[in-house]
Amino acid sequence: QVQLVESGGGLVQAGGSLRLSCAASGSVFSINTMGWYRQAPGKQRELVAAITSGGTTSYADSVKGRFTISRDNAKNTMYLQMNSLKPDDTAVYYCNADRRWRGVAYTYWGQGTQVTVSS
Repeated sequence: QVQLVESGGGLVQAGGSLRLSCAASGSVFSINTMGWYRQAPGKQRELVAAITSGGTTSYADSVKGRFTISRDNAKNTMYLQMNSLKPDDTAVYYCNADRRWRGVAYTYWGQGTQVTVSS
C-alpha cells in the first residue's frame, strides 16, 4: 500500500505562484510514475504533469512553461511549482502514484488540495 498526502494549496491572485507537495509513505520502493491531476467543478479530472522514477517529465499543453514537476526520491516527495497562475487553473489538485509489484499494477490517489486563482 502507498499513502499520498498533498499540501500547499490555497488562494492566490492571477499571476501568482504556489508550490504543491505530495508526500508518499508505505511501499514507496516500487513506485514508478507519479503525477499531478486536477479537477475543476463540472469538468473531468485531467493530467497536469507526470514524472517517472528516472526523472522524465511530461506536461499538459495548458501548463507548459508555467508549471514544473519534480521529485525527491530520498524524501519520497513530489512537487509541483506553479507560476503565472490563471483563473483557469482553479481546481482540486490530486497526487497520483503508479506502482507495480509482482506483475500487478496499482494506482493510488491523495485526498486532493484546493487551488483557487482569483482574477
